[in-house]
Amino acid sequence: MTESVLDYMTRLGRAAREASRVIGRASTAQKNRALQATAAALDEARAELSAANALDLANGQANGLEPAMLERLALTPARIDSMIIGLRQVAALADPVGAIRDMSYRPSGIQVGKMRVPLGVVGIIYESRPNVTIDAASLCLKSGNATILRGGSEAIHSNRAIAACIERGLAEAGLPAAVVQVVETTDRAAVGALITMPEYVDVIVPRGGKGLIERVSRDARVPVIKHLDGICHVYVSAHADLAKAQKIAFNAKTYRYGICGAMETLLVDQTIAADLLPSMAAQFREKGVELRGCERTRDLIDVIPATEDDWHTEYLAAILSIRIVSGLDEAIEHINHYGSHHSDAIVSDHQSQVRRFMAEVDSSSVMVNAPTCFADGFEYGLGAEIGISTDKLHARGPVGLEGLTCEKYIVIGDGQLRGQA
Repeated sequence: MTESVLDYMTRLGRAAREASRVIGRASTAQKNRALQATAAALDEARAELSAANALDLANGQANGLEPAMLERLALTPARIDSMIIGLRQVAALADPVGAIRDMSYRPSGIQVGKMRVPLGVVGIIYESRPNVTIDAASLCLKSGNATILRGGSEAIHSNRAIAACIERGLAEAGLPAAVVQVVETTDRAAVGALITMPEYVDVIVPRGGKGLIERVSRDARVPVIKHLDGICHVYVSAHADLAKAQKIAFNAKTYRYGICGAMETLLVDQTIAADLLPSMAAQFREKGVELRGCERTRDLIDVIPATEDDWHTEYLAAILSIRIVSGLDEAIEHINHYGSHHSDAIVSDHQSQVRRFMAEVDSSSVMVNAPTCFADGFEYGLGAEIGISTDKLHARGPVGLEGLTCEKYIVIGDGQLRGQA
């Protein structure tokens, strides 16, 4: 690049700010046309997408990327199908922009209520997964936001190929290309620039490893929507149906190892541990899952000793820690101490126990008799998600269309004047 990284990112930011005003006033029909046209463009460009992704995978293998990262990087035919379906699902979702609620008359005669509006410009920083380019672009577009997408260098060819499809979709809908911009440079300085441009960027969403999210959270001058880890638990209580519990725990771990909603620690009530763990362990071993356990777990099954670090670790791999607990209190204490406030589940048929778990576990999603891997925007009916937030301001849990908007007060009068104090 002939211009500096800072100048380049400033140019993108300025263009995004201008484009945000266009997309912010675009009609629902126009936004949906862009989404549907992008889906068609992806379908027509399958060969180009696969070829670009093959380059990224070959480079990733040559550079020693870990298997979990390579799995996230792969743009299989099924994932291309999923991106196309995702675009069409987002097009079918209700448009949150412009929705007005809670209008009420005040004694003065004015009406006061709230209107939902776009955030403006959303910067998204992510690693490996090229499908995030489509997820992020579709949600930002439908919610009336311009977006700047900075993917990882390991997916640069895939992201460029996807960006070309998005540009075609925007053009067919009569929207400026700057509504969705994919950062072309792989220079890491681009991240530093993006997160320190509050004059052009309204919010940052980082998606990736702990190091990336810690750096963004530490250095950003722009508000950040994030989660740091996905240390998710399933607690099997003394009141659980064991057959159901085994299926839930197995699915929570093995659905996909590399997702942030994968179970990393299985907590088992001491009264049913001897009945559940032997068959549970056999099923996991058959799948190739390495098991690590506390001392009480090792008394029942042959597993690697779990260390203190294991309870703090998001494996994103075929590794599972198991701990036997004395009951609900210890399970909740363990989750709130070691967990990442992401997603945690209880398997129990005891209603008062379930209510306590839901109320006392401090996580953005709490599951009852369901696996933690359900923590996903599509599964929640939100469409594709921009990410999952474990913060407690603005948005918490999977962040979909509504999480990419905010509300402002609107006041409607008919000539009323405020009297003297």
